[in-house]
Amino acid sequence: MEFEDDAFVLSARPHGESGAIVEFLTAAHGRYAAHVPGGTSRRIKPFLQPGARAVMSYRARVSDQLGSASVEPVGEGPSALFDDALALAGLSAAAAVAAAALPEREPHPGAFYAFEALTDSLIHPDIWPAIFVRFEAGLLQDLGFGLDLSKCAATGVLDNLIYVSPRTGRAVSAEAGEPYKDKLLHLPPFLLSAQGGIAPGDVRAGLDLTAHFLQAFVFNPLNRPLPQARLWLVDRLSDADRL
Repeated sequence: MEFEDDAFVLSARPHGESGAIVEFLTAAHGRYAAHVPGGTSRRIKPFLQPGARAVMSYRARVSDQLGSASVEPVGEGPSALFDDALALAGLSAAAAVAAAALPEREPHPGAFYAFEALTDSLIHPDIWPAIFVRFEAGLLQDLGFGLDLSKCAATGVLDNLIYVSPRTGRAVSAEAGEPYKDKLLHLPPFLLSAQGGIAPGDVRAGLDLTAHFLQAFVFNPLNRPLPQARLWLVDRLSDADRL
């Protein structure tokens, strides 16, 4: 079995004397693990950081075994963000969430392109935290747990949608949600439209929203917590007054 695919590195760990087991998020094949010979060497290790982009060439004698891969780096990758610790934390958190949530060897092109959009936004400090929320919402969508923000679940109206039901993931209008507002999740406007900017508190509301559904629909059934890197990101954004 052989293929070549565009990929992002999700994680890498040493294996043997100089190799590494690397998890990739590929465009056409989903999350794939492979042994990368020389993966801990000075020459290759810098290109195997979480979020690094590459062309991955995979080969295995039989389809169900762990194969090996060679890696051709694309672009600067995480090294372009070395002066921005917060953006690096965002990249690491996204890689950890994708690695923990996506099933292995199952194509999820939507997740790949959502990850790509996030990595492209990391050079824009004012907007990437909101793009991170959109990335997680896209991941939920690609896994079959997408939020329905098109209209109010209770009345069908299209306007003034400011809540989300924590049970169904459907939007609720201000009027319909008023009696239950203490039990509903807040819906930040940037998830409904790219227009209008991001107000204080919107990113926190978005992160709380996607965390709730990732936990309920993805990680709880797998008996896993939210990845630690994701929790650290929220703490760092809070410390930096970016929520």
